[in-house]
Amino acid sequence: MNTLIKRRIARRVNLQIDGGSVYRYATEVSAERAEQLVDNLANWIIDHRLETPAIMFLESMKPLSFIGSQLWLMYGVPLLGIVVDEQQSSELGLLFEDRKNVEALICRIEELAREADKKRKKEEKKNDQ
Repeated sequence: MNTLIKRRIARRVNLQIDGGSVYRYATEVSAERAEQLVDNLANWIIDHRLETPAIMFLESMKPLSFIGSQLWLMYGVPLLGIVVDEQQSSELGLLFEDRKNVEALICRIEELAREADKKRKKEEKKNDQ
């Protein structure tokens, strides 16, 4: 069996290869990766014009973010692992463990929403002329 196939099998069954552990789930999120996840999530929310409900939801759930992230990691990731990438979905769960990341997401959504509103207003002025 070649190495690529062994690694794919190991990812699925959490085996060890060459002395290193291979996890299906993320165990930690670096600061750079957290910033990238926040940016990607904020852009998705802005693209779908869900900034107001997203901000309301995040603000109201901020005190329970740790509990929600643990529930997501325990139940959401394994159940949705059939359909979505387990690595990325577990990273999102780890991201919301820290309230600072929730606040960073809210700030990023607000910032992108202001920029999107400015662009829309400029386009409306162009179309009116």
